[in-house]
Amino acid sequence: MAVADGGFRALDEKSLIEYIRATPALSSLLGDDLRALTVKEVGDGNLNFVYIVISSSGGSIVIKQAIPYIRCIGESWPMTKERAYFEALTLREHGRLCPAHVPEVYHFDRPLSLIAMRYLKPPHIILRKGLIAGIEYPLLAEHMSEYMARTLFFTSLLYRSTSEHKREARSNKFDLNREERWREDATADDICNGKGQQQWGSYKAGKQRRGEKNRSKPAIIAEYCGNVELCRLTEQVVFSDPYKISQYNHWTSPYLDQDAETVREDDILKLEVAGLKSMFCERAQALIHGDLHTGSVMVTTDSTQVIDPEFAFYGPMGFDIGALVGNLILAFFSQDGHSDNGKDRKVYKQWILKTIEDTWNLFHKKFISLWNEHKDGNGEAYLADVYKKPELWFLVQEKYIKDLFHDSLGFGAAKMIRRIVGVAHVEDFESITDAERRAYCEHRALEFAKMILKERQRYDTIEQITSALQNIPS
Repeated sequence: MAVADGGFRALDEKSLIEYIRATPALSSLLGDDLRALTVKEVGDGNLNFVYIVISSSGGSIVIKQAIPYIRCIGESWPMTKERAYFEALTLREHGRLCPAHVPEVYHFDRPLSLIAMRYLKPPHIILRKGLIAGIEYPLLAEHMSEYMARTLFFTSLLYRSTSEHKREARSNKFDLNREERWREDATADDICNGKGQQQWGSYKAGKQRRGEKNRSKPAIIAEYCGNVELCRLTEQVVFSDPYKISQYNHWTSPYLDQDAETVREDDILKLEVAGLKSMFCERAQALIHGDLHTGSVMVTTDSTQVIDPEFAFYGPMGFDIGALVGNLILAFFSQDGHSDNGKDRKVYKQWILKTIEDTWNLFHKKFISLWNEHKDGNGEAYLADVYKKPELWFLVQEKYIKDLFHDSLGFGAAKMIRRIVGVAHVEDFESITDAERRAYCEHRALEFAKMILKERQRYDTIEQITSALQNIPS
């Protein structure tokens, strides 16, 4: 493939094999025989190419490459390749904070915007596809609440000092290249056994002797400000385009023509969205995933793995929580379009509602537990010496969680709206082949999202939300 500016070239299956063979950090993971590598492109998202690579000896990795435009649109919509850098940073940082639910990164090549990571083998599938198929995941709420509680709490001012939160980028960058060089010097066996741990320990000790910052330190706000293009993309497609005539907007026409116009003409809705956009742009609350929908989670009945954090930045916690809950609500509304052969999916819809409740309630419990556990630590948002009265401490936490709940509802509703009348839709609805039936499901979801966005302040519990969902007339 032709080499572009900065050494970038888009890889295909043939050139990817050549790259792997020339990169010890990758070839060592695939075994001794690299003559018969199987490569399959599986990217079904909007932005990137994703390859599964399997060797004859059973080794496997996933390679993801960012290209300089939006894949689902084409070269007419350019997009920075640097998103791969922020994805690699976030996978490593969130993986450090919640290793059970984030796949390991093996290698990152910044000039090629290429990430190599652990292959999540079958029966792992994208959560969205499982929800369409009507599969129950009994540990989903437990796992996702754990992921969100840990990644959001430990990257916030509830845990960190203000100086650590805002430290200049150049003093605390992740040393990706040095770690890659260590990995290239170690064999696959070294990485997996005690020798690998000893080597990694020696590597970190050497950094400390040289006075270097430990790469496990959290990434800081200034570094993530570089992900501005993807933040601006979110600002456009979530908070702007659905509320005006825009080139790439589309919907199930003609059935939703009036619905799309109603969104564009709803001034109260626009006022609420303006507040959410302002919060998204201005509140550096925690290191958020930035695109935590059901297409960014891979699952089995006993495993949950969060992928694709290329939209990550320091933003409002509620954007992550709302994205997940909002997409589960979309899945709820789509079920009537997937019922067939006399199966109305009523039982499955109840499971989705229970999962929504459990996800928020478990998150609430775990987040508060982490906060209480570390209240005497470095966190400077609420100093223990100031809020020493137990009743005041309770009120502080109660208000924080209440505000976060309302933020999450607002962001979730905005994400729902944009998936129905904006540029990028969801397979939950798009896989319903009967357009009239699809539009019926989408209309009900859109009406609910608009109501929640405008009236979220009157809801105090997640059970009130699920009750409202159950009571929507057919």
